[in-house]
Amino acid sequence: MPRRIDSIDARILNLLQAQGRMKRNEISEEVGLSVPSVSERMRKLEAAGIITGYHAVVDADRLNYPVTAFIRIIMRNSGRYGHMIDELHQVAEVLEIHSITGEGSHMVKVRTRDTRSLEALLGRIQAISGVTGTRTSIVLNTFKETRQLMAESAAYLDSA
Repeated sequence: MPRRIDSIDARILNLLQAQGRMKRNEISEEVGLSVPSVSERMRKLEAAGIITGYHAVVDADRLNYPVTAFIRIIMRNSGRYGHMIDELHQVAEVLEIHSITGEGSHMVKVRTRDTRSLEALLGRIQAISGVTGTRTSIVLNTFKETRQLMAESAAYLDSA
């Protein structure tokens, strides 16, 4: 039987999102549970697919990827969506792929080294079978960029 995420699960999720390298004993102190209890809760959150991984957050500028752009992709029809998405998954500069409403069918977030490499990437995307056009917006400045979501005791965990 599925169970709800309670306030302790939510606190664990929020702590991990803020500091993914936090040690389990530090988490246990913060939430008032034993280390084995925290470990079991984390295992259940992972098994339920709520925690999908642990990643380092890197500074794209320091890795020489200072150009961020959002690309709307316009397709002839939906018959080639799967192929296009498979192709985009192979491109290292593609950070996100979203299916959208409005103009175009998909929005892609990319990071490139310069506008010349962005131009080459656009050519590569426009060459994908079924793509009829793109609309690109280059980011001038980023004021907030995060993957953190406020966890609350609302979601359900699959029984694991």
